[in-house]
Amino acid sequence: MIVAGIDIGGKNVHAVIMKDGTMLAKGAMPAGIKKAESAEQVYSELIKKAGLKREDVERVVATGSAGDRAAFAQGVIADAAADARGAHKLIPTARTIIDVGGEEGRAIKISAEGKVLDFAVNEKCAAGTGTFVDTMARALEIPVEEMAKLSLESTHAVPMNAQCAVFGESEVVSLIHAKTPKPDIARAVHDAIAGRIGSVARIVGLEDDITMIGGVANNVGFVESLKKDLGKDVKVPQDPDYVGALGAALAASAGVTEEKVEAKVVEKERYEEGKA
Repeated sequence: MIVAGIDIGGKNVHAVIMKDGTMLAKGAMPAGIKKAESAEQVYSELIKKAGLKREDVERVVATGSAGDRAAFAQGVIADAAADARGAHKLIPTARTIIDVGGEEGRAIKISAEGKVLDFAVNEKCAAGTGTFVDTMARALEIPVEEMAKLSLESTHAVPMNAQCAVFGESEVVSLIHAKTPKPDIARAVHDAIAGRIGSVARIVGLEDDITMIGGVANNVGFVESLKKDLGKDVKVPQDPDYVGALGAALAASAGVTEEKVEAKVVEKERYEEGKA
């Protein structure tokens, strides 16, 4: 059976095509403003890459904040549900999943069967997302990839209090003017995000194996900061940014075209609870 999963997020579109549980092809591109067109382009290119015709794909399931923009999909499932299915497939021992993408950070507690037991999402603020990293990297005038590696060279922890991208950028500029070494600033940025995401994860509970997915999981500096904040090891599967698309494809394979999960938005009270 040939199926496809497409994850349409605020920043990027990821898609995979699978045949009988085996990956045939995967692809991604920036979502842009016209997300429906981007989704269509990714899917069309993926069909060609896999050497298939559209009619060869029996079912397509979408996910992501703009999952409903995929007109060619037969169904849409919640991000958390897709994350759970994808992470469980790659790391069956995963029980706590942390997903940090460009526009949102979430923590999901799943069962041994890969079912969502609890789900908390960071309130709508860039301070706990990849957008925050991008903004701070621009302030440091270095690529995100360089910033990630640079933070590992830090020898001194610098506190960063801003919980907003705008104020965070101002704080980074102040640290630059104070001649704070760039590695220490890079680490401060990652530590600040890790603290916020770690608090969200503690709300659903930290159970091994803790698994991180999403685009920010490719940032080695952030992963290291998260490990320190949680005081636990964090596993990162191969291609962590494709886990949502993989989960959508697995849902398609199982005949699931709708799967909802109640989101628990982390307001100030729950966030403070997580920090305790």
